Amino acid sequence: MSSAASGYRSLLRTPGAAAFFLAATVGRVGIAMTGLGLVWLLHARTGSYGTAGLATAGFALAEALIGPHLARLIDRFGQIRVLPFALLAHAAAVAGVLASTAQAAAVASATCAGAAIPQLGALSAARWAHLLREERSDELPTAFSLESLANATAFLLGPVLVSALGAAGDAAIASATAAALVLGGGAALTAQRRTAPRPARQYTERAQPERTLLRWDFLLLATLNLAIGMYFGTMGVSVSAFATGHDAPEAAAPIIAASSFSGLLSGWLYGLRRHRAPAHLQLVIAAAYLTGTSLLLPLAPSAIWLGASVVVTEAAVPPTLVLLNVLTEKSVHPAVLTQAFTWNNSASAAGSALAASLAGRTADELGASAAFALAPAAGLLLLILSATARHRTA
Repeated sequence: MSSAASGYRSLLRTPGAAAFFLAATVGRVGIAMTGLGLVWLLHARTGSYGTAGLATAGFALAEALIGPHLARLIDRFGQIRVLPFALLAHAAAVAGVLASTAQAAAVASATCAGAAIPQLGALSAARWAHLLREERSDELPTAFSLESLANATAFLLGPVLVSALGAAGDAAIASATAAALVLGGGAALTAQRRTAPRPARQYTERAQPERTLLRWDFLLLATLNLAIGMYFGTMGVSVSAFATGHDAPEAAAPIIAASSFSGLLSGWLYGLRRHRAPAHLQLVIAAAYLTGTSLLLPLAPSAIWLGASVVVTEAAVPPTLVLLNVLTEKSVHPAVLTQAFTWNNSASAAGSALAASLAGRTADELGASAAFALAPAAGLLLLILSATARHRTA
């Protein structure tokens, strides 16, 4: 185990790696805080969850739809040139939210903030690929495991910090803190010039790299990300509905926390090993495990059993995300890698939104156990698509 753990240490000892990874990790905590921070801020100001929800929806929709186009600019002109303008635009939009007195202005500013927020996780992953692609490509799964751990940690700590500040009556401070973390992390990342991938216009190949985003292989990977997003959306709604339906609403938070810690441990352990099996085969195995274990969720008779089932099921998620990143890096031209990672994030967000809506309706009409049935359905879709992807490479 100690020699395996040295894989993480050797990665972070790569010149410049620890600096850009830490910078992106700090910024990701801010990103994880922003959406929920808007809910606390605008509800505190307007007394309306409708307005808060509309602003948050505008932020998320703009992030999902505009983010890939911002990533395209970053790929074309380089992180160093584009990122400062994105950070300034995001800062101005957040300032607009904080200063606005009209609900429409707050919603519009929140939407602009989502459009301008840079996907620091995608930028960090692109840097790992740039550093390791040629002589150390076998270390990419470990690097992407680190990225998965950073994301999971950010989305575990970020909402907790926002909720603590919001509950204390400091909703504006929560949003300002989120923006400061995004700006600080992004600015520090911009300063790391040595590890930045070269802009697409510096590639000399005659082929058009952006066409690789329209290839069947990448479109299949985007659909795989949509499928795992459907699992996320199902779990977010169904766990809360189950806890409330069993007269134990206080059980939702521990179950979600246990799920997060299970994912962190699984991601850490997966990155400790060098796996000999091809990535496509590993993805099929992870999808099969997710599908099989998620069949336990609709059968859970109590919150304790549900918690145990969620912990077991969640172990499949980090390896799945790592493998999707590995396969994405292999399937697209380096000049469009940031776009590819960002499109994957958008596909996952779309799947999450779709499944959350379906799970909510199902929970209302048939109960939380029925809503949980969407989790193995998402797993089955993931399994079918991953098997299809493996067949294409056989």
